[in-house]
Amino acid sequence: MTQAAVEAVPDDARAKRAVAILFWGQSVLGSQMPVHFILGGLAGGMLAENAALATLPISMIVLGSMLSAPVMAAIMGRFGRRTGFLLGATAGAAGGAVAAQAILIHSFPLLCAGTLLTGIYMSAHNFYRFAASDMASDAFRPKAISWVMAGGLFAALLGPQFVIWFRDWFEPVPYAGAYAFLVVLNIGGAVPLLFLDIPRPPRREKGTARPGRSWREILTQRRIVVAMLCAMVSYSLMNLVMTSTPLAMVDCGFEPDDAAGVVRIHVLAMYGPSFFTGPLIARFGAPRVISAGLAMLAAAALVALAGIEIEHFTIALALLGLGWNFGFIGATSMLAESHRADERARVQGLNDFLVMGLVTIASFSSGALMAGFGWDAVNIAMLPLLTLAAAALIWLTLREGALRTA
Repeated sequence: MTQAAVEAVPDDARAKRAVAILFWGQSVLGSQMPVHFILGGLAGGMLAENAALATLPISMIVLGSMLSAPVMAAIMGRFGRRTGFLLGATAGAAGGAVAAQAILIHSFPLLCAGTLLTGIYMSAHNFYRFAASDMASDAFRPKAISWVMAGGLFAALLGPQFVIWFRDWFEPVPYAGAYAFLVVLNIGGAVPLLFLDIPRPPRREKGTARPGRSWREILTQRRIVVAMLCAMVSYSLMNLVMTSTPLAMVDCGFEPDDAAGVVRIHVLAMYGPSFFTGPLIARFGAPRVISAGLAMLAAAALVALAGIEIEHFTIALALLGLGWNFGFIGATSMLAESHRADERARVQGLNDFLVMGLVTIASFSSGALMAGFGWDAVNIAMLPLLTLAAAALIWLTLREGALRTA
């Protein structure tokens, strides 16, 4: 048996140990993302001269994640998951430090530079879910992915609380303290990652052909293409609405603490269902779970369009989180089971580049739509992409059904 074959043998006991550490990373290191999403638009609105640019710091995070996703995938493909995750935590600490300094000296460009660095952390963070499946058997893979994603439940509790505890750390300057705290969070939170035991992929010898199928062969696989599309739509629409929510709530007369509470419920809804999303995928299949997620995203838009009371924001953001969970985890599971082990770095890197590319567009569009046309326009903008993803899933189901009956 070759070294590559040895590394490809499932080892659920080893996978479960890795899942425990990845759960920690998702819970603790992942709590910095709610901090950025709560404060990014508020800090941007405080520093930017043009209100349309208020959400640019959040957009820079997803831009940084998009640009670094292929590089991070290549680093993990050559040096292993642990190296990539530690680099991500280092970037998260640097991003927090730069963002804090930017607020202290009242520099909007420097704030955007800091959040761009944070995008490198976000890119590494997004690979936690794939790392969970590296050594898992087919039966355990959906559960491994969903259990790691469930760590976001604790991130949802910690992140908004960090905003409340540390945002006035450098009083009278608001928000800088919460960003400065992220330096401590990343350094301390990265320690367990030192013990992550996931085999480093075997290196390709010089002069040998690249392992796996060609891109042309890979992208003719219907499940891979539809999984990527549904991941793109689920993540980008969640970001589109969530980015503008704190600004919309403040514009409607609510306090930042109210916005933090709604974002907390949203992130709880994003990750809380992860404890049972995996078993649902194992029982009903990824396409059905993704379909349920898209339906919830559509329901979120309808609730948001129905009014601007605190109840509307809360229910809409809860549905938005649930829809993201089912849609994104379902798409991740479908992708993980559709490519080969020796294609992992390439396929996962392309997937996250495309996902974060569309998220970047959504994030930039969110601020512009909010400033130019208002909260309703942000939610109406969800409908075309939801229709596209739903059509792709229906096409996939019909094609696979036709092949089974042929």
